[in-house]
Amino acid sequence: MGLNLDDKKAVVAEVSAKVAGAQSIIVAEYRGLEVGKITVLRAQARQSGVYLRVLKNTLVRRAVAGTPFEGLKDAMVGPLIYGISTDPVAAAKTLHEFAKGNDKLVIKAGAMPNYVMDAEGVKALATMPSREELLSRLLGTMQAPIAQFVRTLNEVPTKFVRGLAAVRDAKEAA
Repeated sequence: MGLNLDDKKAVVAEVSAKVAGAQSIIVAEYRGLEVGKITVLRAQARQSGVYLRVLKNTLVRRAVAGTPFEGLKDAMVGPLIYGISTDPVAAAKTLHEFAKGNDKLVIKAGAMPNYVMDAEGVKALATMPSREELLSRLLGTMQAPIAQFVRTLNEVPTKFVRGLAAVRDAKEAA
């Protein structure tokens, strides 16, 4: 059964609100995917903080009109599931990980504000390290010279103490 005009307006308003705060939108075709697998995908998306819904393309086109995601309109063809996220990588990671195990879920396109990606771009975004991982790598890189400097400074008194211990042991042996 189709939606009446008020229901359509409510869906467009809901999607518009999600798009307004979004950092990425990923579009995937789900043709032939069983309901149980879609339920698993929705649970994973919910856990990752991704808004995941099957929506009518015309309603989503209206919702993204006039937003930085407007360039995604050309990819809105066929039965699609939309992943919308405030984290730029979360939606791509969730859908990409699920698509690896389910060949019937095909990622079609994605978008970040004012930038549209093809399926390869979404894959590259999904395989990117997380923000926390990148920050820890940066901190490790910044910390390495300081740690080496401290070890070098610590080596001078350590050698002195070892030398004194060797002299003491030599005197005790004599």
